[in-house]
Amino acid sequence: MSSPAPTKALLPLWLAAIVALVGGAVLDLAFPSVGIWPLAFVGIAMALISLIGRSIGGGLLVGLLFGFSFYLIHVLWATRYLGVIPWLALGGLQGIFWGVGSILIVLVYRWVPRLSARPVVAHVVTAALVGGVWTARELFMGSWPYSGFPWGRMGISQSESPLAHLTAWVGVTGLSFLMVTFTALAIEWFRFARQRRSASGTTQLATKRPDLRGGWGVFGAPIAAMLALFLVLPAFPTTPNGTMTVGSVQGNGPAGYFDDRSESSVMQAQLDASEPLRGEDLDVLLWPEGGVDWDPQVEPMVARLLDRLSIDVDAPVLMNAVTERGELIYNTSMLWEAGEGAVAFYDKRNPVPFGEYVPDRWFYEMIVPDLVGLIQREYTAGTNSPVFDIDGIKAGLAICFDVIYDAVVWEGAADGAEVYMFQTNNADFRGTDENLQQLAFARMRAIETGRSVVNISTVGTSQVIAPDGSTIDEIAEAEAGLMLTEVELRTGLTPAVVIGGWVQFVLLWGSLAGLVLVGVAVRVKRRATTVAAAADADAAATVDPDAAGVAATE
Repeated sequence: MSSPAPTKALLPLWLAAIVALVGGAVLDLAFPSVGIWPLAFVGIAMALISLIGRSIGGGLLVGLLFGFSFYLIHVLWATRYLGVIPWLALGGLQGIFWGVGSILIVLVYRWVPRLSARPVVAHVVTAALVGGVWTARELFMGSWPYSGFPWGRMGISQSESPLAHLTAWVGVTGLSFLMVTFTALAIEWFRFARQRRSASGTTQLATKRPDLRGGWGVFGAPIAAMLALFLVLPAFPTTPNGTMTVGSVQGNGPAGYFDDRSESSVMQAQLDASEPLRGEDLDVLLWPEGGVDWDPQVEPMVARLLDRLSIDVDAPVLMNAVTERGELIYNTSMLWEAGEGAVAFYDKRNPVPFGEYVPDRWFYEMIVPDLVGLIQREYTAGTNSPVFDIDGIKAGLAICFDVIYDAVVWEGAADGAEVYMFQTNNADFRGTDENLQQLAFARMRAIETGRSVVNISTVGTSQVIAPDGSTIDEIAEAEAGLMLTEVELRTGLTPAVVIGGWVQFVLLWGSLAGLVLVGVAVRVKRRATTVAAAADADAAATVDPDAAGVAATE
């Protein structure tokens, strides 16, 4: 019985290169601000079709072209203030990782069909392993180097699609795996159908190629199961536990790194926007990241202003400022109560590399000293719990870049968070897709944890998001304003929070281990085939010496 030919490319290299370049741009259109979510599947399909049957070098080339095309468009916002060097460095590094990871996908398409005498089994296993290896690459890119850059994950493209509910079950990583596996399975179904048609046109299928008979059920079962997950499985239910009234303020002040501003101008913008909330009934007043110019613990005037505000709104103020402890600098959120000061602290868990600190500063100063010199502060990663107790209600926190990392959000839920309050400062990326891409993460966190999310920015876009991902309230970008919102509290942990870490572990290490085992098995099988051929040649030589040369040649 023959197996599917693993080395026959679907496209010539020149066409695969074009498909890869176009595919990267198509994939970006699935993400905000355009947000045509079905195009994620089209982009994934274009990436895979261009890799099937490629050599190692060809797969690397095609993968690099796709990765550069996608990431250089996706993070174009990085040019907003600092120019092309940071953009090329960030997008280029991600593109390189994408290209190198594409080699693993090439190996899946090359090796798996060599192990099974049944083509349909080979096709299905190929699709599953392609999905696993793709997701393993995504996990690697999201964790290394310098804590990684988990931006542009496939699952995030579905933040406003009918598939978003799956994140409550399997997390963003699990959704990425399901998307890629489904797309790969559809491609394999068409490859099998084409192979079957080709065989039936030249042979009696039932007698000459019994390995190609039927097979549709083997494809149909996983496709039907995945469609059920996509369309029928309901969102995981968490338990309503009352409500909380949150006042959140977007000051739209000069909060950018290069904005022309006077002393305390950012805080004044938040104070001005908060003015209509005086006398309203609320449980907490939420300000964005960097909403206070000075640490109120060491600046008495700032402390007095916050005390006055807390009294006027009759609620604590959840604000953010730069703090220093000894020689260490932190990006810190504080819960401020009149007369008591800061009663709770959360230090940003994931400071931005090359934005809030410079890793290996000595090295990068030799390459781009002027750019590195702009970053004077070196923020330290926090270690305290990302949960505040606000008059008996537990609020989970994440500061800007934190929201793209699973661990800090899951930790908040595990520590009892009933609602999330995300503070961010998008001022350095006004007029770009960055704030909407980050907002997509916040939306997915609401669905993933089954919690309401209040996502407040200095300059927008700010939103209050329900546990099902729908928008409850909003302040548009580049507008000063406020939201006074009664948000639902929830308890209970979703499967994504409980087993999300294990899902990632299995998809990363299980997929890589599976690929290694397949590679070893192919090598063993090839060696066994060689030994068997040599044995046949020796046997033939004892019967007909003249046949030995022919057998050895074959």
